[in-house]
Amino acid sequence: MKRPILLHPDPRLKKLCTPVTDMTDELRSLGDDMLATMYDAPGIGLAAPQVGVLERLIVLDCVKAEGEAPRPLIMFNPEIIASSEETNVYEEGCLSIPEHFADVTRPAEVQVRWIDRDGKEHTEEMGGLWATCVQHEIDHLDGKLFIDYLKPLRRQMITRKMTKLKRELAREKS
Repeated sequence: MKRPILLHPDPRLKKLCTPVTDMTDELRSLGDDMLATMYDAPGIGLAAPQVGVLERLIVLDCVKAEGEAPRPLIMFNPEIIASSEETNVYEEGCLSIPEHFADVTRPAEVQVRWIDRDGKEHTEEMGGLWATCVQHEIDHLDGKLFIDYLKPLRRQMITRKMTKLKRELAREKS
């Protein structure tokens, strides 16, 4: 089931999410819903706070090549346990901040640990777009948005435009 995506500014996007302590069918279902929402958007990653749930859950699939099999990941309690000193710059966007993009510098490679929907622990080295995406989504779980990496003036400009967009969307619905 597709869920509505919260738009910045929304106080829930700035909150610290709580760790998942018990793997329930409701949480597994949320993970499936988040994947459906992400693919529909379309995006390559989505964090639970973006759909209004303040738990440590992200989904991602950075396979973009035509004809290549998708690789959907549902990650509960994801954490970066190691990162490279080498960095990459990617132009990032966010489903909660549509049509705004900016270059963000992050570690080029990370080692990530998470629990899957069956409660099994995984550890994986990620590089390139996968590394950027997983860091971006984990930031959401800590109440951090990609625009928080920007200079204050640029961040304020984007926030003002998003506030205006939310007002316009609210007017259209009423």
